[in-house]
Amino acid sequence: MDGSIQPQTERRPRRPRPKLVTITDRAAERVREILTKAEKPYVGLRVGVKNGGCAGQEYVLNYADGPEPLDETVEDKGVTIFVEPKSVLFLIGSEIDYEEGKLAARFVFRNPNETDACGCGESVTITPADPGALNG
Repeated sequence: MDGSIQPQTERRPRRPRPKLVTITDRAAERVREILTKAEKPYVGLRVGVKNGGCAGQEYVLNYADGPEPLDETVEDKGVTIFVEPKSVLFLIGSEIDYEEGKLAARFVFRNPNETDACGCGESVTITPADPGALNG
């Protein structure tokens, strides 16, 4: 040591990272209801995006026993959501809702990365988000 004084650097507290996906109260209530009636004890939902449909991509929702390797885990409104790693950039900022109509009820995604959808609403075109969006 040469006796010089080293400046101390203060670490700022890290800003909390925004949730990858969120779920509405209505959707969370429906998920909890479905999970309690399921044929076996699931811990949450696995969500993702797959290629398919006339617009090119489709949202996927499945029961989840637990996280798969590299899944992103989100806890929101008492619901655990596992996001498939290959779908993360497609789902950043999405909100999962549940809608009921006279003839149908379904989960819907409100996704800021969606650029197009087919006429029936079953498939979408999604542009991946900037990877920096996860770092806030």
